Amino acid sequence: MVVTRFEKNPIITPSMVTPSRPDFKVEGTFNAGIVECEGEIIMLLRVAESVLCEDPDEIHVPTLVKRGEKWIVDVKIFERSDPKYDFSDPRQISLRRNPRDVFLTSLSHIRIARSVNGKDFIVDDRPFIAPENRYEAFGCEDARVTRIGADYYINYSSVSDLGISTSLARTRDFECVEKLGLIFAPDNRDVCLFPEKINGFYWALHRPAPLHFGVPEIWIAKSPDLIHWGDHQRLIGCSSDAWDQMKIGGGAPMVKTNKGWLQIYHGVDKSQRYCLGALLIDENDPTRVIARMESPLLEPRDDYEVDGFFSQVVFTCGVIVRDDVLHIYYGAADEVMALGTIPLKELWRHMSLDLISGKESIESEMREVV
Repeated sequence: MVVTRFEKNPIITPSMVTPSRPDFKVEGTFNAGIVECEGEIIMLLRVAESVLCEDPDEIHVPTLVKRGEKWIVDVKIFERSDPKYDFSDPRQISLRRNPRDVFLTSLSHIRIARSVNGKDFIVDDRPFIAPENRYEAFGCEDARVTRIGADYYINYSSVSDLGISTSLARTRDFECVEKLGLIFAPDNRDVCLFPEKINGFYWALHRPAPLHFGVPEIWIAKSPDLIHWGDHQRLIGCSSDAWDQMKIGGGAPMVKTNKGWLQIYHGVDKSQRYCLGALLIDENDPTRVIARMESPLLEPRDDYEVDGFFSQVVFTCGVIVRDDVLHIYYGAADEVMALGTIPLKELWRHMSLDLISGKESIESEMREVV
């Protein structure tokens, strides 16, 4: 299936974003959450920054350190000739005797970008959500934003040497923001909230990363207050299809449609190529998947998706439905933001909803896929 790419993609690139400090360089602007607010499209953009360094024999790495009662951004200097460290991966520096002891070469924060038409964005000059505690020592990444009542809830990945956890924040105006703390312990990310209570509970998809057995797949949990989560269940696993057989995870927050809850998720193949897929969840029972696409909704194809900081990647954290057209805002190659669209009617056709009669038939097909 072909998602129509916006002809002026990419819509945001690193060159369009002002660094948060004069000694920093913006390396990536990607994986942004999206929401409509007061006539604007608000984008919560992940901005990954590195430290400028003129000495080719050194690598300067941004990180958080505690000074007194506060955590501040500092710079750690590594000598490339130091045999204790492995510098082969441009994304991180690891201690050779303990590969789990790492530093990231960039530090991410969340920046707001605004648009009236959803295509032309103006990026704020200052971070909106910045690293400022022990669990964010390596950065704040991949925000998703969901309106629930009068509030906008923002969940994002908190990254540190302790692992990747999920934090929650809240705002009403995208001017002031309140951090509410961790809601999922390491290693867990790709959290996608439902925008309303179902059967008296809040619900969320999440993606634990098992260390000893199993593979990263999509789970679901419920909560009385958006802070405390329980009744965890595996929702859906990797398929036998090549494009999503290694791991899968939630993408955008859940979208309510007249067919059920729509989820645009990501799948990864053996070569670490990221594609997007679609699945549909029962409106009244969020533990029940009723349809899933067998082929990718969107896969890396254009230059900005194939080549970049981490190549062969399309990854969404936010979608919007306007005039029955699904607008997918996605990060490409861990470097830029892009936009693709598909009419919902076309999406349903490719999910074969018009060809399957009754939910029991759909469930039977799903069991064969999973």
